[in-house]
Amino acid sequence: MKNYDNFLFDLYGTLIDIRTNEDDDKLWNTIRILYGYEGAEYSNTELKEMYHKFVQEEKADVKRRFEDREYIDIDLGKVFKKLFIYKKVDDISESKIKHIAATFRSVSTSLIELYDGVYELLDYLKENNKKIILLSNAQSLFTLNEIKMFGLDKYFDDVFISSDYEICKPDKEYFMIPIKKYDLDPDKTVMIGNDYISDMSGAAKANLHGIYIHQDISTPILDEEKIIADYKIMDGDFRKIKEFIER
Repeated sequence: MKNYDNFLFDLYGTLIDIRTNEDDDKLWNTIRILYGYEGAEYSNTELKEMYHKFVQEEKADVKRRFEDREYIDIDLGKVFKKLFIYKKVDDISESKIKHIAATFRSVSTSLIELYDGVYELLDYLKENNKKIILLSNAQSLFTLNEIKMFGLDKYFDDVFISSDYEICKPDKEYFMIPIKKYDLDPDKTVMIGNDYISDMSGAAKANLHGIYIHQDISTPILDEEKIIADYKIMDGDFRKIKEFIER
């Protein structure tokens, strides 16, 4: 078995195959109706425009607070809240924001499923007492629900989601958060992901090992030689990860 004790996993495109479309008219009409139910009246066009405006405002705020941070993320919960405030709706509970976010995600998602072999690998790592950590560029409002939906929460020793930290891969400092928290040995830690920039280049900057798996939703690759990884799976066969680790 390979000399890895700690496994950092990307989520979307690595463990979960997902397809979303946030430009779908049905999405914005559904969200418009939900806001209308609460007294925040929008047209579909205005809602979409203000959503994107508030996203940019949140990004600017993060950049202002972290001037040296190259790769940032925001919490979309703040955007959904601003859409209420803009229409002078003050009764904004956390449960209301979670409901809006869950609806937004579910309506915009056309496909979501685990890749074949995910449970098999995670069971194998658990049986061998390996530390399993999620390190994802994602939104907690979406991702925590989807982790639970597939029962993945029982496998992870910890979960790190970029929206909670306002930083994302491939920033080295994002990788260092779990490394420092658990005092992980980089030489015994491997990042498994489907993005050769965010996952593999970022892991390399943090002196971690890498296992790359190319999927349909991965960033296109013009030169395979540029992928920094201990092992590359270019045909998307997730089961090959376990085969590699067992050698």
